Amino acid sequence: MPLALTPIIFLVAMLACSVYLFGSDSSYGANQIALVLASCVAALVGQRTGIRWRECQQGIVDGIGVGLGPTLILLSVGMLIGTWILSGTVPAMIYYGVAVLDPSIFYAASAAICAIVAISIGSSWTVAGTLGIGLMGIAGSFDLSPAITAGAIVSGAYFGDKLSPMSDTTNLASAATGVDLFDHIRHMLWTTVPSFTIALLIFALIGSSEAATPEEIAALQDSIRQEFDIGLHLLFPLLVMLGLVYKRFPAYPAIIVSALVGAVFALIFQPDTVRGLAGEAGELGSSFLLIKGVWISLFNGYVSNSGNEFLDALLSKGGMSSMLNTVWLIISALGFGGVLERTGILNYLLTLALKGVNSVASLVATTVGTCIAANILAADQFIAVALPGRMYKDEYERHGLSRLNLSRTLEDSATLTSALIPWNTCGAYMAATLGVATMSYAPFAFFNLLCPVIAIIYAFFNFAIKPAEEPATGAPAAAETEA
Repeated sequence: MPLALTPIIFLVAMLACSVYLFGSDSSYGANQIALVLASCVAALVGQRTGIRWRECQQGIVDGIGVGLGPTLILLSVGMLIGTWILSGTVPAMIYYGVAVLDPSIFYAASAAICAIVAISIGSSWTVAGTLGIGLMGIAGSFDLSPAITAGAIVSGAYFGDKLSPMSDTTNLASAATGVDLFDHIRHMLWTTVPSFTIALLIFALIGSSEAATPEEIAALQDSIRQEFDIGLHLLFPLLVMLGLVYKRFPAYPAIIVSALVGAVFALIFQPDTVRGLAGEAGELGSSFLLIKGVWISLFNGYVSNSGNEFLDALLSKGGMSSMLNTVWLIISALGFGGVLERTGILNYLLTLALKGVNSVASLVATTVGTCIAANILAADQFIAVALPGRMYKDEYERHGLSRLNLSRTLEDSATLTSALIPWNTCGAYMAATLGVATMSYAPFAFFNLLCPVIAIIYAFFNFAIKPAEEPATGAPAAAETEA
């Protein structure tokens, strides 16, 4: 046991030291070094138990392979942000958003809007990478808290993702536990709806008494109009993106297509802005100068030079290069998770967690803890859903429980807490996309924080727990209790 815990203890110590020395900048290199060194320690432990370096290396490669899909999406979102700013799509979202949204209910409205869209398309990442970007800009225009706004966006996006039949994690949780998808979604309503209702109430109570004045908002809109030709037609790339995802178009090509639509819109509607980004013409003709400007926005984002310091900070972002630090973090974290899995350390730790289980409450609490630990150690929500799902199926049946309780708990914990861990693929993605550090928005992602707690409370009071022998069909009409 002490040997298996060595890499974990080492990582915790290194991460604590990283945060102490570098503070909020720890994710810009220091945490990556801690994860890489912890991977080496795990490999050394594996060698002590007879696992050769070649096998450990393959575990690292396999672990990183799990994150290649999310990494491609992350890089494509960088492209999308760059062209959507250059085309005027993001500035238009900000321009019209500040005119429509009331700052006093902005946080609650942001969570609700993201929830509705996420249910319809089944992707928290897409919502954050599209609506989330615009909402963050609107929040900045209102002089509202970026951290609370990001927390509201994450809360809404994950609520919708969790209840959508088109969501990857929702399908994975039902498949890993062998339950019907729609029975799984119905059973999740018990924990999901109360958690999100409480979160919305908190966001509504927070409100904002220090929002920007109408005069400041008008000045911002004037600055936007001076730099971009604004019109409702510029929202078309957003509609294209949402439409593609709704039609079940794969996320990576959908984002690439939407980024290119933004590039075309930039060429048609913002030619002067494109030329300004490209710089001096030199020997380049007008056409090649436009191509250069769009190309720059794809790999290096947009740089605003309006003279308005606030607007320049708001719109100077995007491009593939802006995501490279996050990619570095994801690769380092997934490599650590991969070597833990290959050496058997992760499986040993999960099995060890079951030894203290002696009741329904302890089983659900252990499942929640295991999923959170898997999110921390394996750095990927899919692993955190699939591994405990496979391991705990028999344990739930031994306690006379329907596997719907397991599938619900997997989503309540593994899916939702993934966005709260800086080096997890989800936490890293949200931080990079929304421009707010994971640890800054995590305290305000109320829905993600509440759901695991409510799941444990339900188990403790034996409330909304479905027995194995009870039919797994129909929406719950009253509290379900264990027989």
